[in-house]
Amino acid sequence: MPQFMLAYHGGKTPDTPEEGAQAMAAWEAWFSELGSHVVHPGHPVGMSKTVTNVGVTDDGGLNPLSGFTIVQADDIDAACQMASACPMVIDGTGSAEVAPIIEM
Repeated sequence: MPQFMLAYHGGKTPDTPEEGAQAMAAWEAWFSELGSHVVHPGHPVGMSKTVTNVGVTDDGGLNPLSGFTIVQADDIDAACQMASACPMVIDGTGSAEVAPIIEM
């Protein structure tokens, strides 16, 4: 079954421990719904650096990545359907890009 990377942008750092617990519960529930489709749950990521042929900047680029997950699905449309239920997509604080992982 093909694999897809869900690349997350945006999101919100919880302001309180209670908000943190609620956010974690939402992510755990979503991963539970995805079940065996989750290949790697991924992780949040810190601010990235952008490396080009003229140097390095540490502004996170045009659309900073905030995390990732690897899933398997029948096709990209099915993977997009999975991403549409992501907690940060549902609450409107972020977005998810879906890209096929191409085996070499």
